[in-house]
Amino acid sequence: MKISLQTKFAAACLVILLSAGCSGLMATPIKKILDNPRDYSNKSVTISGEVTELFSLVVIKYFVIKDRSGEIIVVTQKPFPARGSKIAVKGMVQEAFSLGDRQLIVLIEKE
Repeated sequence: MKISLQTKFAAACLVILLSAGCSGLMATPIKKILDNPRDYSNKSVTISGEVTELFSLVVIKYFVIKDRSGEIIVVTQKPFPARGSKIAVKGMVQEAFSLGDRQLIVLIEKE
């Protein structure tokens, strides 16, 4: 059975469209963000993992997500997820502060 050139072209286009559409759904490993903060600064990413900590003070509310590669603070205005739950979060990577050669990289969750 021969596959026509049109069928091959249609299949290639479908694969390209599906990969482009799914790229926003795929989670970025946290270690990749922390190891290369300049590459991700002010860019939107999706991360996923387990919620390990929750913190709330009058002026700031955040939780920590841990995946197989590392953990990162997620600053949010939304209600907290349950501790221990596995979630995906989309947000903007920001440097919270730097002190000497140390820096704190956080994800600001999109509302």
